[in-house]
Amino acid sequence: MKASEFRKLSEKELQEKLLDLKGELFNLRFQHAVNQLENPGRISDVKRDIARVKTVIRENELELR
Repeated sequence: MKASEFRKLSEKELQEKLLDLKGELFNLRFQHAVNQLENPGRISDVKRDIARVKTVIRENELELR
């Protein structure tokens, strides 16, 4: 997902998306540890998405001040 798509989401949706992505990252790391991960590049993609969500959340916090 692109940052512009994350900016369209509400604060609650962003928090839910962040939790989903963190759970997905946990599962991907677990699969990687037991050599069942087919696409190791997905770990990097999920990390980037987490960073994008956190950035949008922070931008929203700064706008409220």
